[in-house]
Amino acid sequence: MQRVKILLPENFSFSTLLTVRITDINYGGHVGNDSFLSLVHEARQQFLLHYGYTELQFETVALIMADAMIEFKKELVYGDVVKISVAADGFDKLGFDIFYLLEVVHPEKNIIAGKAKTGMLCFDYTTKKLAHIPEKAIAKFTTK
Repeated sequence: MQRVKILLPENFSFSTLLTVRITDINYGGHVGNDSFLSLVHEARQQFLLHYGYTELQFETVALIMADAMIEFKKELVYGDVVKISVAADGFDKLGFDIFYLLEVVHPEKNIIAGKAKTGMLCFDYTTKKLAHIPEKAIAKFTTK
């Protein structure tokens, strides 16, 4: 069986802490794949807001998700505090990738729960067509 392997960037420009809610838990007693992706979605929203954006207001365009990958490493259970580190990378003329490192927060050492990547494309909802990524956004995301 071929497995997904996500190569994360070396540096993350943003992180947030989220607590696993009871509604995130599935019949197996842990965070389901849909809820795992919801945690990633929330982290992406906070990441974009950190830079002054939303998915619908990204300079002169909007963003749509073209793909998503998840590499599970450890179960998440009710009450876990999860640190999600986020970085943008892989810029091309129409979009970029957002990478996520999810870690369960422990006093002695955080434990990796998973990695994720979402491919984001720039989109013009008026014309319903893909659009070029604004250079200003690339500059914001890549400035240290």
